[in-house]
Amino acid sequence: MRVLVTGAAGFIGYHVCEYFLRGGAEVVGLDNLNDYYDVSLKQSRLDRLAHYDAFTFRKLDLADGAAVSALFREFSFTHVIHLAAQAGVRHSITHPEDYVRSNLDGFFFILEGCRHSADLEHLVFASSSSVYGLNTLMPYSVHHNVDHPISLYAASKKSNELMAHTYSYLYGIPATGLRFFTVYGPWGRPDMAIFLFTDKIIRGEPIDVFNHGQMRRDFTYIDDIVEGVARVTKKPAAPNPEWSGHHPDPSSSPAPFRVFNIGNNNSVTLEDFIATIEEALGMQAFKNYLPLQPGDVPETYADIEDLHAHVGFRPHTDLSVGVANFVSWFREYYGI
Repeated sequence: MRVLVTGAAGFIGYHVCEYFLRGGAEVVGLDNLNDYYDVSLKQSRLDRLAHYDAFTFRKLDLADGAAVSALFREFSFTHVIHLAAQAGVRHSITHPEDYVRSNLDGFFFILEGCRHSADLEHLVFASSSSVYGLNTLMPYSVHHNVDHPISLYAASKKSNELMAHTYSYLYGIPATGLRFFTVYGPWGRPDMAIFLFTDKIIRGEPIDVFNHGQMRRDFTYIDDIVEGVARVTKKPAAPNPEWSGHHPDPSSSPAPFRVFNIGNNNSVTLEDFIATIEEALGMQAFKNYLPLQPGDVPETYADIEDLHAHVGFRPHTDLSVGVANFVSWFREYYGI
């Protein structure tokens, strides 16, 4: 396997690169190392990947179409795992232009690279649970309509699914979108809840608890995400012969296109999540209760039956185990 992983210096990208490198694949990692959060954390992840002889890194901005095209000409990729994106629901409220450049323009150039890649077997790309938007029927199913996003971040991820389907249909590119549900774990992003909460609790500072603690999330441990990504990557999307235009199924197509949820299939309140962090730290949080923020949804909960049927895998890591692993990494990495 010759795998391109975009967003290789990112949280999920780093772990995915390491998984495939350990499995003997040749991996090219792409990242623009932007300053959305601490660049030194991104560099630390890359430093670990640099120990693998089969890893090649390219610092590159996805919105640079000429550079992306040259990369696809330089390497003959068999698999592309597209994880690079401008992340963050709340950031998309204040900096919408970042999402157009990275998530829309950048993904277009990846699709064009795949279109002209003779050896490509499968494109796997990151979508998000945020695409479910105003949906309230739980658990969220890939068979549900998702036409009502409430943030530009969510709209950009839904757009990625539509763009990938179009290229799959027109050019026969096997493409699979993965809707990730609140990923957490070691080497996570500093803007994520578990990172912010852990840091502030250790420092004795109050934490902001949105929706007055009644927010619910399907927290999914990073190892489960990576296992799901890897299994899906190795099983290219295929056309659904039973798909009907009279009753169109959003999760599949007569083209080689699929969409799956990857979540823990367990919705947890923010209060319970914080209590789990407190237990792992042996410290109590001081809480600042706030209302629901613009762009946020009150609850996420993943139906993962399609993922299990496709690759025989269900995320299974217990929240207490995953949180303890994160806290252990956090203390070691920051020497706290």
